[in-house]
Amino acid sequence: MAARTLYRINLTSPERTELERLTRGHTTPQHIARRARIVLLANEEGMSNRDIAGRLGTTKGKITLWTKRWIERALEPIRERLSDLPRAGAPETITPEQWCRVVALACESPQAYGRPITHWSSRELAAEAVGQGIVEHLSAGHLRRVLNTKTLQPHRSRYWLNAKPDARKDERIADICTLYREAPHRPDELAMSTDEMTAIQALERIAPDLPMSCGKPVAVEFEYKRHGTQTLIAAIDVATGKVGGWVGDTRTEEDFARFIESVIAQHPCYRSYHFVLDQLNTHKSETLVRTTARLSGLDIDLGVKGQSGILQSMQTREAFLSQPDKAVVFHYTPKHASWMNQIEIWFGILARKVVKRGNFRSTKELRDRLMAFIDYFNATMAKPFKWTYQGKPLVA
Repeated sequence: MAARTLYRINLTSPERTELERLTRGHTTPQHIARRARIVLLANEEGMSNRDIAGRLGTTKGKITLWTKRWIERALEPIRERLSDLPRAGAPETITPEQWCRVVALACESPQAYGRPITHWSSRELAAEAVGQGIVEHLSAGHLRRVLNTKTLQPHRSRYWLNAKPDARKDERIADICTLYREAPHRPDELAMSTDEMTAIQALERIAPDLPMSCGKPVAVEFEYKRHGTQTLIAAIDVATGKVGGWVGDTRTEEDFARFIESVIAQHPCYRSYHFVLDQLNTHKSETLVRTTARLSGLDIDLGVKGQSGILQSMQTREAFLSQPDKAVVFHYTPKHASWMNQIEIWFGILARKVVKRGNFRSTKELRDRLMAFIDYFNATMAKPFKWTYQGKPLVA
């Protein structure tokens, strides 16, 4: 009990909040979380070192050690107050120049040194450094610790996208942002954001979910049966947030053209129809050009696909489809910028609320559930998205 009195702890509100966060954090190392619990319990009235040690399954000596260090290191950040003190250890035998060469080696491909692997492990990198005569001896553990201090992780990778140039990028962005901004103020024009959500899997869980209980979320069975896939073609009304959709087995240019025609049929009497979409081939197809010309009342020679006229190429078809002097106009997002298409936001909502934890015994059941969610969304959740992006850089 004397130790408890000698190292009595009085936490401030911010200290308590940070310590509690550390104890709950999924990425907090266990030894840090355990020490945070020691300090929190030592702050409570009536808790002796023996009581704390019994509750945490440790010794009174550990309680004394970390309550004392908490007080002695009061001016340091909370995470450092819970960390081990630097140890003297053996003197460093590798010079800074040698470490520079090892780090440079870690940033190179193993294949450049005759190793048929895609990335280094600590053991392989240490062996290569020794084999090249950079150092006489280097353990994998020692190397790993040094690389961690420099945040070098050869075992990890991330994806990145080498964006293709789009000479009309700024023009496309300005056009779509203007359409989004003015859609609520143009009652005689319909603005729709449209795209396909492909390969939606009808997965049937082999066992039912276990219900949620205190401290435990719903448990979803890991194994499943596959019953095929479906494609959803959907469009969201920019001005109202209401969604229309079609679900089927395929996603052909005929499917997409029929969907556009159905959207127009379901919303008659508008002076013009605007569709925002990405630059997928089926969005610039011969079928879509012919459908657009017919719906716009244009009796013109469209040419021959691959040879002449409007149908000659993707570029000529896009130029016709995006012409603003027709009843049906298509607005294309820049290359690799489909995030500008508002329907993508809605697809994320659909994936979270229906698909991710769904249990479907057939493609028909999946199709029915998707269409039922569209009705449910329109009745209870639909509202226009607040579009604030205006083509300016997202970061300074």
